[in-house]
Amino acid sequence: MTKLSVNINKIATLRNARGGDRPNVVQAARDCERFGAQGITVHPRPDERHIRYQDVYDLKEVVTTEFNIEGNPTPEFLKLVKEIKPAQATLVPDAPDAITSNAGWDTLKHKDFLTDVILELKELGIRTSIFVDPEERMIEGAALVDTDRVELYTEAYASNFHKDREKAIAPYLKAAQKAQEFGIGLNAGHDLDLDNLKYLHDTLPGLLEVSIGHALICDALYFGLENTIQLYLRQLK
Repeated sequence: MTKLSVNINKIATLRNARGGDRPNVVQAARDCERFGAQGITVHPRPDERHIRYQDVYDLKEVVTTEFNIEGNPTPEFLKLVKEIKPAQATLVPDAPDAITSNAGWDTLKHKDFLTDVILELKELGIRTSIFVDPEERMIEGAALVDTDRVELYTEAYASNFHKDREKAIAPYLKAAQKAQEFGIGLNAGHDLDLDNLKYLHDTLPGLLEVSIGHALICDALYFGLENTIQLYLRQLK
């Protein structure tokens, strides 16, 4: 079964809008797990506009499912990951001022850098995943840097899903097949929601994990957090 990792960045965004500690991100993580989530994802950024670095340390003490920390592997980020030792570190090439992640790694251009970072993390027992666009050559590059997994950047799929879902998913299917060919685990994330998730899940072979935050939290405003997590889990059966 494909695991659902809930990204709780938006919980922190809401907290930070007013200051204080409401909603509490640690309690939100506990509740997500209690409601069925099989992982918790956070993506701390240098300006701490949502998840703060202290949040990550606090979450380490309570997360009992798979803890996934995403981010650009700057020295500060790598220090954090090495101290926390999450189940998975997802490396994302986002600029400090990016509103959200908007591109995957060029795994060929950054081969040496990624190889060194991944080796460091794997020596600590941390599973590595790198954020990539759905291009076969980027999967081939991912194999060269010895990553455990890739996370397919699914914004293009989500944007074109209602126009022509078969065309939208075609490059992702090729990328997934290439990942299987190289023995690389497959994750996916970005703009996945209750409309497009099931088709992605049913079409891509070997999909191990999806990381979903923005849409899930938006849906929770209407359906409630527990019910929403259950709705997403049903798409993954």
